[in-house]
Amino acid sequence: MNDVTQQHTPQQTAADERAIRLVVLDMAGTTVADDGLVEQAFSAAARELGVEPDSPEHADQLGYVRATMGESKISVFRHLYGTEDRAQRANQAFEAAYGALVDAGHCAPLPGAREAIEELTAQGRTVVLSTGFARATQDAIIAALGWRDLVALTLCPSDVGGRGRPYPDMVLGALLRTHAADGVQQIAVAGDTAYDMRSGRRSGASLVAGVLTGAHDARQLRAAGATHVLDSVAALPALITAYEADSGAGTDAGSAGAAP
Repeated sequence: MNDVTQQHTPQQTAADERAIRLVVLDMAGTTVADDGLVEQAFSAAARELGVEPDSPEHADQLGYVRATMGESKISVFRHLYGTEDRAQRANQAFEAAYGALVDAGHCAPLPGAREAIEELTAQGRTVVLSTGFARATQDAIIAALGWRDLVALTLCPSDVGGRGRPYPDMVLGALLRTHAADGVQQIAVAGDTAYDMRSGRRSGASLVAGVLTGAHDARQLRAAGATHVLDSVAALPALITAYEADSGAGTDAGSAGAAP
């Protein structure tokens, strides 16, 4: 019997390379409204460590929290409080405070986020939600939104060995766990922070989209490596479709909702 090897034309190979099979989305600020919840929870954590609101120390620490939005929260607290014991105390207080806010109903999807995820899934793509929060907080958010069956997988830093953004571990972990893509070139990443952008670029994802519904502005997102900047995640399905057709490559999404 003769073996028959399927031959791919250059056009088919190029199309395969541009196909986006796996989409890794951030949560707070990207698909989930933040509305100051992170800062409120941080203030509770700082108070646990003896840092009072309205103090100069609190203002300095809050500035660092804002600058590092998207990074693993325990990493932020390690930087702020020096010792592992103090960092863990702060992290536990932060997670408890954020969880209480979620339980009190202060948790909502950003407009168009659920619909975007459903559209991406309908297009045949695998969607994964990632976060810098701990697993318990991520689960509480997912439950509050009724999103348990909405995506294929949710990931937090502890799921991939403890390293959150700006490391690429969660993006690569999504690839390894879902087997949704043949390689990193078939991955799209979207987030609202510079740390999301750095994580996406370090992972090798072909499309790294910043959204303007969260912590960082277009200048910060582009400086961190965003390939596109969108008004919101609602524009992502159209952007990916345009990218695959080679009509949106290397530019913002234009009519798909890109920021000026």
